[in-house]
Amino acid sequence: MKSIDFLREHNVAVDQSLELFGDIETYNETLVEFKNGIEGKLERIDKFFKEADMPNYAILVHSLKSDCKYFGFMDLADLAYQHELESKASNINFVTANYQALVTKANEIKNLVNEYFSDDPAPAPAAAPVAPTAPASPAPAPTERGVILVADDSEVIRLFVKKIFDAEKDIEIAQNGNEAIEVIKKYQTTNRIEAILLDLNMPGSDGFVVLDYLRDNNLLGSMPVTIISGDSSSDAINRAFTYNIVDMLNKPFSEAKIKDAVEKTIAQKQ
Repeated sequence: MKSIDFLREHNVAVDQSLELFGDIETYNETLVEFKNGIEGKLERIDKFFKEADMPNYAILVHSLKSDCKYFGFMDLADLAYQHELESKASNINFVTANYQALVTKANEIKNLVNEYFSDDPAPAPAAAPVAPTAPASPAPAPTERGVILVADDSEVIRLFVKKIFDAEKDIEIAQNGNEAIEVIKKYQTTNRIEAILLDLNMPGSDGFVVLDYLRDNNLLGSMPVTIISGDSSSDAINRAFTYNIVDMLNKPFSEAKIKDAVEKTIAQKQ
């Protein structure tokens, strides 16, 4: 792996990002997930562009913008934000005229990240097989842990939250509202979900689908919700608070802020 100065030399706002991630190890571990997922995200953006599906296109470029802000790729974040605004306004002419510029910049960032990790050492050789030993006594059954559900179409957000809480909670993830509802149904009779972190803007089925399900099944008390939001409209935010949610957490958030929000949300569980 190259030095972090490599990113600084390429105008990446690394120091700003480290204020969110807390340390370079967390930044790098999460950046690997961005590297592994960026191609799939660009393919989904391209699909909605070709279908002229501006609502879902807006959600995906919003997610790209949020991810880029986390890692300090501000030029791409700014360009994605322009596409978000214009696609929300159904300005297909702008999106079409500027789509190639978005793709070009995204590929530049993808190549930059690949180069940053290009000097990773080769994996260590596999260890020699170990002779079998007598079976150990069975371990006691583990105590079931509380569950945090993270529903957000950004893999970076999902994995960032998972890394923070994985040592103490079981983390379930969902990319859209329908996936989140399936997780909720899975735990509906066990009462293990202690907090739900819910993005309002997700492609296909949004956060309000989840809020409707929780309200209609009288679950908002036993599965308390905090909204995680980027640039949701004031109307959407006001609408969300009519569901008796706990709080709202604005992206991009730091480790300290997400910990405070989760503690506050869990404290509201009935």
